[in-house]
Amino acid sequence: MPENEWDPDDYDEGHGFVAEYGADVVGLLAPQPGERVLDLGCGTGTLTAAIADSGVDVVGIDAAESMVEQARESYPDLTFEVADAREYEPNGAFDAVFSNAALHWVPDEDHDAVLAMVDEALADGGRFVAELGGRGNVSRVENAVRAELADRGYDADSPWYFPSVGEYAPRLERHGLEVTEAVLFDRPTELEGGESGLREWVEMFGDELLDGVSEAERTAILDGVEGRLRPDLYDPETGRWTADYRRLRFVARKA
Repeated sequence: MPENEWDPDDYDEGHGFVAEYGADVVGLLAPQPGERVLDLGCGTGTLTAAIADSGVDVVGIDAAESMVEQARESYPDLTFEVADAREYEPNGAFDAVFSNAALHWVPDEDHDAVLAMVDEALADGGRFVAELGGRGNVSRVENAVRAELADRGYDADSPWYFPSVGEYAPRLERHGLEVTEAVLFDRPTELEGGESGLREWVEMFGDELLDGVSEAERTAILDGVEGRLRPDLYDPETGRWTADYRRLRFVARKA
């Protein structure tokens, strides 16, 4: 399966809403001075730094080397590691594991490996606080891309895993993580970039859907996606697109 290609500068400058919405998840984490926290899927480190500001010893990990390099450059006093969460070997126990907008990039069949790592990383009573795309997340956008691909003879596997509460809570509990809070909610999200915001979103986060498509056809596909979604997701008064986000947010504790 091809991997999404990450441009850290574009991620920070054109899609800052990811970290902005993630501030609520940091609030749910409620980091306390002296705690040790693992940030799973830290990206360019914006939320890792926000956690560190609470007086926490935080370690950020991400599988994308380019994102970790940017995080290290932006926050040289913090610890960042290039690591795959499925294979990460924690160095000592953590009071909490935090994750924002990262877990849905892990394939369905690999989530048990990630949750086993989280269980190993947490101290007894430690908490796992996370938000990821939930069932139905960006379904209208994805369906429009798939329709345009199909019209040109292409097919693509989804690069994401968007579970429901009923699907994911039992997985957490099978790994000794008792779910104390879980909610699936709609969060329509205004995209940055104005008129080109939707195509920039697809090129950033849906890169795998367009894998193997020529540049000329890619442009035609994105034009078609805009045409399909413009009546419902584009506001001509503001000149902005709104994506149909749905999020799954949970808190679980190591029993």
